[in-house]
Amino acid sequence: MGEFVPSLELPSEAGKNHAMDKITDKIAALPAETNYCSLEFFPPKTAMGFSNLRDRLDRMARALRPLFVNVTWGAGGSTATKSLELAEICQRELGLTTCLHLTCTNMSRKLIDKALEDAKALGIRNILALRGDPPRRAEYRDSNEPQTDDEEEEEFHWAVDLVRYIRKTHGDYFCIGVATYPEGHADESHPLGQSLEHDLPYLVEKVQAGADFLMTQLFFDIKAYEHFEKTLREHPSGAFKNIAIIPGLMPIQSYQMIKRTTKLSHAKIPDELMDRLEAVRGDDERVKEVGVDVVSELVEQVKEIKGRTAEGPKGFHFYTLNLEKAVSFIVERTGLIPPNTPEEEEFQSAVRQNPLPDIRRLRINGSIPDDGRRKGSIGSDPRDRVIIQGRSTSYPDWEATAQEASIPAEPINSRANTLAISEGEGVLGREATWDDFPNGRWGDARSPAYGQIDGYGVSLHVTVAQALRLWGTPRTAEDISNVFIRHLKGELSTIPWSEEGFSPETDKIRDQLIKLNSKGWWSLASQPAVNGLRSSDPTFGWGPQNGFVFQKAFVEFFIPSADWKVLQEKLRHPDLKEDVCFYAINAAGDFVSSDTAASAEVNGEKEASTNAVTWGVFPGKEIVTPTIIEEVSFRAWSEEAFGIWGEWAKIYGRGSESEKLLEKIRADSWLVNIIHHDFIDSDAIWEVLLN
Repeated sequence: MGEFVPSLELPSEAGKNHAMDKITDKIAALPAETNYCSLEFFPPKTAMGFSNLRDRLDRMARALRPLFVNVTWGAGGSTATKSLELAEICQRELGLTTCLHLTCTNMSRKLIDKALEDAKALGIRNILALRGDPPRRAEYRDSNEPQTDDEEEEEFHWAVDLVRYIRKTHGDYFCIGVATYPEGHADESHPLGQSLEHDLPYLVEKVQAGADFLMTQLFFDIKAYEHFEKTLREHPSGAFKNIAIIPGLMPIQSYQMIKRTTKLSHAKIPDELMDRLEAVRGDDERVKEVGVDVVSELVEQVKEIKGRTAEGPKGFHFYTLNLEKAVSFIVERTGLIPPNTPEEEEFQSAVRQNPLPDIRRLRINGSIPDDGRRKGSIGSDPRDRVIIQGRSTSYPDWEATAQEASIPAEPINSRANTLAISEGEGVLGREATWDDFPNGRWGDARSPAYGQIDGYGVSLHVTVAQALRLWGTPRTAEDISNVFIRHLKGELSTIPWSEEGFSPETDKIRDQLIKLNSKGWWSLASQPAVNGLRSSDPTFGWGPQNGFVFQKAFVEFFIPSADWKVLQEKLRHPDLKEDVCFYAINAAGDFVSSDTAASAEVNGEKEASTNAVTWGVFPGKEIVTPTIIEEVSFRAWSEEAFGIWGEWAKIYGRGSESEKLLEKIRADSWLVNIIHHDFIDSDAIWEVLLN
């Protein structure tokens, strides 16, 4: 694990009073009829995203008043360090009660001890103890690390092992939470498949080992949750009679994201809910609107269930995916924001008597609420403008005065105003939620939500047994090519870099991709060129009705270094360099690109541009660009892409033929992304790569 050094600054006074509390103590202090929320965040993959998340956290903390926040854990190396850095921001800078996730499998006792001591140094009193990836401890051991009998006794195979170890080494200093699955945990390690009944003995064991509260995996099936809560509360062991059970809910940010997430988590979406999403799947804004309705309904249904099964405060945990707009609507709509404290009421009273405009009368999207309370609205103009002060706007399309941004020159920092911003209202709201439609690793690297969100860092997402069954024991480069080609043909459900099938548009270029992979150039991502098809097109369409969509063709693939040397010379030929952009990097971090040659010069240096490879034109909107490729995001993704070679190699014995092959390929390959700017000629990129 990378070295983490906590800052020397002391927590704020607010942090001293509140942030160091245990979660169970905070819940116990609430009135019995209280509803509360908690929020979960992950450390962004890029420095820009990390910096922007800090402002978002501050805004959401003030607007939504969560009882606590969770920070996900990345096992090992820089990812774990980033988790601790984010936890420090939450705990010490923002004064938020913070719960740090900690996974235990494939980690040595030394690393577990270091993580717990770092948490303690930050004043963190809450740990969510998780198993993590299927145990493969022997393969993760440092070859220089001695194996002692004492260490053998402390191997961590299951979350209960971590719970016991924390209690043994730290007593009751930490409040420990554990995960639970309303529909049962899906894992090939037992023969019963996904079953709540199979999980129950293990869940009892975790509680009896010292767990203080339960937090559920995301779910959408309210009947499954009702059965789960009733089963636990009535369990003959009595282990769950009074323990806090906090349901975990995920706002639906996009159709593809929720399909992927529910597939990974094995959470069922009932047909009735799926039909509602299917009806709007091509329009991201409508998907998000329906998603807010769906999750808000779930909150109200869970409230009713808890009212029958348990007494005390009712909590709801939201997997935010580092986005704020949808969760802000849900939390406000369902009454999960705590009322003002006496101090806040005094402040609001002072604001009302102040000659500056009352927040209730500020114009938001051109309307004035008529009942003194801001009305929520999901729809918003996507235009982003720079806010200026001290002069009139020179470029109204791109600049806005502070007053136009719906705030006075010295902003009134009230909760109502902050909530309006988090929900995307006014110019400030549009600026704050500019990244509201993320696109995984193809989104904007400046976004706090940039990147795939898996929680555990680089991972194969399958057990060793599954991996061996899927990919066999490769001994030659041709064996690797065969894995990729079988995936393209639909004969394999997953490869190490993708646990998903292909979208319908891949059918248009499947033959070309098979030819490419047959050369030993193994493709990870691609799309065909598209020139102005209707947004309702069944294969390529997306976005609101009556629009037109466009795509530049691109292909991303691994290529042997010798082949890359030849291809790079071809791409730099004068006949091609204006039509093609490429990024390339190897495992050692050597990076080359054509992109800087045509980009703007800033402070005497070339600055890499951003390549929009998918865009849409819709009535009443600016051009929307959901898919972009740029140097920062490519570099961030490449670390994971090369790391997966190492993860694949680890499923085979150390020194085995397969392990040596995969490590050799990792060291020799370049990851290359090639974009062809001619979106009219659909064959242009393939003439470059296959001829």
